[in-house]
Amino acid sequence: MPTIKFIKEKRTLEVPAGSNLRKEALKAGVELYPGVHKHALLNCHGFSFCGSCRVLIKKGMENTSKEGILERMTPLHNPLMAMAKIGHEDEMRLACQTTVNGDIEVETCPPMNWHGDKFWA
Repeated sequence: MPTIKFIKEKRTLEVPAGSNLRKEALKAGVELYPGVHKHALLNCHGFSFCGSCRVLIKKGMENTSKEGILERMTPLHNPLMAMAKIGHEDEMRLACQTTVNGDIEVETCPPMNWHGDKFWA
């Protein structure tokens, strides 16, 4: 069975192959939503519309499903998602659209770099 290692939470889950990352994380009590999106009325419940369940797949991207059309279109109607992806193009995914097929390491609620690297330095 594939394992999901949540880096910030220091938790590891065993899940069936083909499981949805968002569903498994929420079932295990792992917090995926930052800020106001924690409230049930302020996230899209897994329909790839809000982009608030974004995660960074640190290891094992090859063990996840490919990015689908819904996920690729999210930045078009959600500019924050497009900004969050800058610098993380190869590792950022929406948990609601990610299927786990093997072992992965995930960083939840990645911080958004509003100003670019070393802006204030």
